[in-house]
Amino acid sequence: MRKITKAVFPVAGFGSRFLPATKASPKEMMPIVDKPLIQYAVEEAVAAGMTDMVFVTGRHKRAIEDHFDKAYEIESELASRGKHALLELVRDIIPRHVNCIYIRQPEQLGLGHAVQCARPVLNEEPFAVILADDLIDARTPVMRQMVDVFDREQASVLGVLEVPREQTASYGIVVAEALRPRLEQVRGIVEKPDPDAAPSNLAVIGRYVLTPAIFDHLGRIRPGAGGEIQLTDAIASLLAEQRVLAYRFEGKRYDCGSKLGYLQATVALGVRHAEVGEDFRAYLKEFTAG
Repeated sequence: MRKITKAVFPVAGFGSRFLPATKASPKEMMPIVDKPLIQYAVEEAVAAGMTDMVFVTGRHKRAIEDHFDKAYEIESELASRGKHALLELVRDIIPRHVNCIYIRQPEQLGLGHAVQCARPVLNEEPFAVILADDLIDARTPVMRQMVDVFDREQASVLGVLEVPREQTASYGIVVAEALRPRLEQVRGIVEKPDPDAAPSNLAVIGRYVLTPAIFDHLGRIRPGAGGEIQLTDAIASLLAEQRVLAYRFEGKRYDCGSKLGYLQATVALGVRHAEVGEDFRAYLKEFTAG
């Protein structure tokens, strides 16, 4: 099986939980300190060896394209003012060997549908799916961890962690059988079960490595939870044909699709920031003491 070189970023959502901030700006462009969420996600894919970034976009998402495009006016202004450090920062947002591909999702019909939209550029290769809402702070980038698992096992891999049982209705929940430390074989998966009906509290968290066989199943399933084409349902169907693994990744996950998770990520990364971390940490001590 071929190496994974393509990552899919479903970015067509409205970001309604962050209105009015997301009324005219994509939620994926909301910054954690000085980088937007989508840049953290792309950097994770690049660190895993991927070279083709496939963004499944919608209306009002042009800012994402502009962010990863060359900015002639800004670069010219910075160069003329001798601000070379900032100039390099702007130029190095994405490595020169990395390609950005943009595909429009005409209707928001679910995560499974968004992944389907990317099929024409994936060339029947295994690929990654990264949800920028889930920012994962890890010594070894989580997608790098998962690609290593895929390279060894040659099977689809889901990034998972345990969540409080009362939160299962917000996630795809798996039933899995332990294989070795951090790695389990998925025996079943269900989308957003009520806590009293959930088969476990092991949740899929915004990171997938999938074989191209998933597309046959996406094409056959009917709309599921919320009337949408659910990627979870396609994975459940795939289980009858191929192994699917659940990987308990190493790292701290922040749910930046929620206000609390977004603030937590801002603080966690802010106190480590090379430019402002020390002063920010001192401020937090003063603030909490008061």
